[in-house]
Amino acid sequence: MLNDLEATAWGIPQLPPRKLETLTPGLRPGPGNAALIAAGTGLGMALLIRDGGRFQPCASEGGHQDFGPRDDLEIELLKFMRRRYGRVSIERIVAGPGFSAIYQFLIESGRGRESRLIGKRLAEQNDANAVISEAGMAGEDPVAEKAVGMFVSLYGAAAGDLALVTKATGGIYVGGGIAPKILPMLRTGEFIRSFRAKGRLSPLLEKIPVRVIRESRTALFGAAARAAHGPPGGRRPSTPQPKSKRR
Repeated sequence: MLNDLEATAWGIPQLPPRKLETLTPGLRPGPGNAALIAAGTGLGMALLIRDGGRFQPCASEGGHQDFGPRDDLEIELLKFMRRRYGRVSIERIVAGPGFSAIYQFLIESGRGRESRLIGKRLAEQNDANAVISEAGMAGEDPVAEKAVGMFVSLYGAAAGDLALVTKATGGIYVGGGIAPKILPMLRTGEFIRSFRAKGRLSPLLEKIPVRVIRESRTALFGAAARAAHGPPGGRRPSTPQPKSKRR
């Protein structure tokens, strides 16, 4: 059994270059560790620890680390989320449900009004997160667009924190189901600006390449690669032998 993000991490070395879109043109992976961050229904993270000439993927629960606001607006967002959940992990915001959470925060804090278009779609559709993200990506609603922009910025900041934790000079990979859907917003530069905005450590982040995984079967490729690699320690499981019958 493999954690889904660990399986995806195993699959990354199997991907051809055309299945990876770089957000940092001109940067090449260095010789150190790498890491994977993937927002979907939740926020997953995995480490790719450099072991000689290859990576050793490791699962993690990094998505459940505390959300750390960076400015007054995000401090207000934290307070809004604390009223809902008590403790606020980064996964509460940088994952699918984060789109509607940020949108509701903007509406309830007086930073926008719900339009007829969004109100109608929310009444007709069950997935509020899809409504907000699609309207924001299409530029159909200013509050939804701002919510998606905040989501992208927070996603980049979370990726930068992961890069610091792992010292991921070998690169950061962005997986999961959300990134391909919001790729035009990731290309605008806000994701990378937030990724690199780490004060004294910004020069380190400026050298780390960031790539988006565009292959939905990466975890399946990784599971196959892990199976071919064999069990921990390099030993394959022994085949049970039938018990000999007494004569």
